[in-house]
Parts: sequence; C-alpha cells; structure tokens
Amino acid sequence: MTLRLSDNVRELRPSATLAVAARARELAAAGADIVDLSAGEPDFDTPAFAADAGVQAIRDGKTRYTAAAGLPELRRAIARELGRASGIETDPAGVVVTAGAKQALFNAMFVLFGEGDRVIVPAPYWTSYPALAHLARAEPVFVHGDPALGFKVTPRILDDADVGGCAGIVLNSPSNPTGAVYDERELRAIAEWAAARGMWLIGDQIYNRLYYEGARAPGLLDLGPEIAARAVVIDGASKLFAMTGWRIGFSYSSAPLASAMASVQSHMTSNATTPSQYAALAAYSEDPATRDEVRVMQHAFRARRDLVVRLFRDLLPGVDFVEPAGAFYLFFRVDSFYDDTMRDSVALCARLLDDAGVALVPGEAFGDDRYVRMSYATSEAAIEDGIGRIARVLDRSSVVGSR
Repeated sequence: MTLRLSDNVRELRPSATLAVAARARELAAAGADIVDLSAGEPDFDTPAFAADAGVQAIRDGKTRYTAAAGLPELRRAIARELGRASGIETDPAGVVVTAGAKQALFNAMFVLFGEGDRVIVPAPYWTSYPALAHLARAEPVFVHGDPALGFKVTPRILDDADVGGCAGIVLNSPSNPTGAVYDERELRAIAEWAAARGMWLIGDQIYNRLYYEGARAPGLLDLGPEIAARAVVIDGASKLFAMTGWRIGFSYSSAPLASAMASVQSHMTSNATTPSQYAALAAYSEDPATRDEVRVMQHAFRARRDLVVRLFRDLLPGVDFVEPAGAFYLFFRVDSFYDDTMRDSVALCARLLDDAGVALVPGEAFGDDRYVRMSYATSEAAIEDGIGRIARVLDRSSVVGSR
C-alpha cells in the first residue's frame, strides 16, 4: 500500500537540530568519543525550587486538567513578570501557557495566518519557523539580514525585498542561530515599519534573559502598548530556568487573540502538563532565589561566550563568525573549506562528526549553507576540546576565501 500524506505536511521536514542531537547520542551510546556542540538546551539542572514544586504538586494530587490557557495563578505570575520588565500594564488574560514555546509559536501562526498569506522570516532563522508557517498553509518569505549587523534586518533591507502584501513578520532576539540582539531602536524601527503596512509582529524572546550586555534583551513590550496590541510575544521557562523537558512556554498578546489561541490549543493538547505548570509557578515567583539562579547561569554563559570567541580567534583566525550578544550559539562561516568531497555545510558537519567526533548543526537548516552553528551550552572543558578538534580537521584545508 502506498502511503499518501496530506498536503498539510507536504513541506514538512524533521527538525535538523533534534536530528543531529539524536545522532550524537546514538554514537556516544555505541562508545564513540563525541563532543556534542549541537544541543540547544542549557546543561544546568532545573533549579531546586522549581523541581521541588513540581514534585510536590504530584504528591498533592495536582495532576488533573487545568484550563487550556493554563493555571490562573501562573498566568498572573507571568503577566506580572512581563509588566515588571517592560513597564507597561499587562493583562493575565493575554497569557496562554503552552507545551513549550514551540506550541506558542504554532498557535500564533495558525490563528493569525492562513492559506495565501505570506510571512516574513528573516534569515538565518530558527529551523521551525518555516515549518510552522507551512503548517498554517502560509508561505514563509525569507529575507536575508546584513552579515555586518549579525544578520539583523532593517526597514531598508525589508523595503528592498519582495515582501509586498505580507501579513506578518517573525523576529527572534536574541537570535538562534546567530546570538545577535536587536536593540530597542532597531526593534522600534521594524515595528513601526510593520505597523504602517498592517502586519502582525511575532517576537520570539525565549533567550531574552541570556543576554551579555544587560539583565535582559529588549523586547516588543518595551515599545509600548500601541505596538504590543499588534504583537504576540513568545517566551517560556525552557532556557531561562533550564526546564526544557518540563515543556512550559507561553504567549502574550491582546486578550481576544489569546482567547483564540487558547481555543486552538483546547483541541490539540488541552493544557500544558499540570505539575510542570506548578514548577513554572515557583520559577516565576517573586522570590529573590529565582533571580539568583538566573544570574548564575547568565554569568556562566557569558564566560563561555568569551572563551569561544577567544578560542576561535586563536585557533581558527581565518574563520568569520557572528560574535554573540545573547543566547548560547556561535554561527561561523565554513564555505571556504568546501571542496569536491565536502560541498556544503551538511557534508562538512558529517566530516567533523566522523573525523573529529564533534556534533554541530549545518547552516543549511537555518537558511544559510555557508555557515555552521555550534552550541556552547556545555562545560568549558568540552568547549576547549571541541573547538580544538574542529581546528585540527579544518586546518587540513586551506582558507582560500569565501565563495
């Protein structure tokens, strides 16, 4: 029998980042000496205050359904935190708690866009944005950012691209895969450009507290209530509190839009896992201990960023990269190493995995085949070992200039 899939998944491909991580785990389980620099998750344990709250919720029998949009007290805590950070009045009715930030992104795209709509996706992009647009029957329109600006886009770049009639734009800051961060002036310019064209803004700020130039990166809510009214902010506990497996994300938007997204979610997953919501409630509390834990991770990632930058400049001086201002990724250029046997980023990553035991993610997955992404969400020892291995393999090829 021939398997015939629906048009809903015609453009769908598995997540490249998850596929690389799975392959690295398989090789390690088989006894290979693997340095995994592909993972997009903190290597810290979930803080005790959150883990204990989740365990206690189970012991207390808090394992039943909640409202599809989440526990009222968690929605209030998230709204309070967003308001404290941005200085605008926030409404708990605008919060929808989701099974990870990825579901929040799906909800937003599915509700805002449909067949025939076009959605601007600046490139390089996180791997799931195009797939989520396709699932909503919309068309992702890729606009390549300026390498000199860390691949950020500007109104001028957008004006020069074929984006007429687009219904929305997805902004990711700090960026996965580049680590670039839009400052408030840059965000405002894009937001005003989008508003003048009647576009929705989706702001993925899942890494906004993993920022190296302040306590948090600027976000759309910082731009005031008028811009917030045409925006959906995406965030969650995964990166900030090292809770990737707990699967707690959220969206914040106007209350009517949040209600529509909660309705979609009610037919898909219902609520996010109840004990995980109680764990997140502890994380989003106003207890100073939560901020102390976040600062520990911020300092560690900043130190790792500095180490990665230093090692690349020392060991791979001919390789261009985006110096990260946030998140925990380095996006570096490798097309000068391509040859007849290693023609693209996929082949280069395969070579590094086979010859050096280093797992990286090909830039093709992010919309730029000239580059490769490494994660430094791992120990400093693993970072030093991994970059040393990369340098030894790439040193066998000569840097002859970018294509």
